[in-house]
Amino acid sequence: MTFVNNRSIGVRMKVLITLIGTSLISACSLSFEQMLPSLAGESPVEDVSSVKEPTRVNKAPAAPVQVAKTVRLSQPPTMGNSKFEPTSVTEGKNTGTFVGQKAIELRNELRNLKASVSKNNNKLQAVRDKTIQDSQRYHGAISAINARLQVGTTPGNPVLVGQFNQALADLKNVGDDISAMNRLTTNVTADSTLAAYLAENTRAAFRITGAIDADHQQLSILEDEVNRTVVLIDRLLKEVTEDIQRQTNYVSTERSNLNTLSAAVKSGELMGSSLTNRALAAATLNIPYRQAEPRSLAGRRPLVVIRFDRKSVAFEQALYNAVSRTLERQPNTSFELVAVAPASGGAARVALNSNKARRNAEKVMRSLQRMGLPPQRIAVSAQTSKSAQSNEVHLYLN
Repeated sequence: MTFVNNRSIGVRMKVLITLIGTSLISACSLSFEQMLPSLAGESPVEDVSSVKEPTRVNKAPAAPVQVAKTVRLSQPPTMGNSKFEPTSVTEGKNTGTFVGQKAIELRNELRNLKASVSKNNNKLQAVRDKTIQDSQRYHGAISAINARLQVGTTPGNPVLVGQFNQALADLKNVGDDISAMNRLTTNVTADSTLAAYLAENTRAAFRITGAIDADHQQLSILEDEVNRTVVLIDRLLKEVTEDIQRQTNYVSTERSNLNTLSAAVKSGELMGSSLTNRALAAATLNIPYRQAEPRSLAGRRPLVVIRFDRKSVAFEQALYNAVSRTLERQPNTSFELVAVAPASGGAARVALNSNKARRNAEKVMRSLQRMGLPPQRIAVSAQTSKSAQSNEVHLYLN
């Protein structure tokens, strides 16, 4: 019996060891498989020198992953906050002299001048309030567009198009506010001219003969009040002028940014601020582009190569990234677009490919202009290449 029990125990031990070993092998196999990298759905690092359509892999829906991007939104410039309320005019009395009568006339002119200053001040505050509201609406629309583009959306999303049109209208309202400030500047300038005239007449009244002491006392008070009004008008004119300058520069910058944003809405991808804001602006020329002298491609390393080997090529985002990084390092650089056509297939085929390559280069040039790159900094040329298998557009530093 003892032998049977020992044998039974040995069999049970073997079974138990077998089960434990199988469990360990299964656990090790699971752990190893979990450590293996997934071969599906991984995107390679994009090579900017050769822009291609990304490969689409069908896989089960997963929770959306938001990729953090740095979005620098320009803020509206700070506006002046001073209020230019003139004080009341000190009352005087009629002394019965010619100088006393002159003082009364000058006092009435000063009272009218201060009323005009007060009216202009009210207009200024109203324009400022409207500009702030228009800027807030504009940046609200821009923020909504950028937030949607940051997580990705469809090309030409109608919702974003509507928000873009709203932002365009709000920016136009800011431009109209600048026009109102310009009209206000004209009124303030007229007040400044009147104030200078009034100050001169007040000083001249001291030299009129036949005055009594009370007349000169009234003229002294009047002169001080005129001088304070002159200073008030000068400060008003200075602040309005500064507001106009800041708002004008701001609207000009935002119009350039809207051109870039329109390209982003069209492609459904967030790009960034206008390329104009990344470099020093050059002198504006009234030509669409500069014609570059053809140069050999040998020994030249292109910044970007775009191969138009299919019907639709998504190149805008990679092109923007490459050019913006270049402008950050070399703000004053210019670029050359070279339309490259295959030099094979006979003269007729080469001519046809050359025309297509040139149209592709012009398409890329228009994209750069929408991104904010000034046209005078883009040169265009065309060449043929025996090594090219399809129409290509090369971007070089010029």
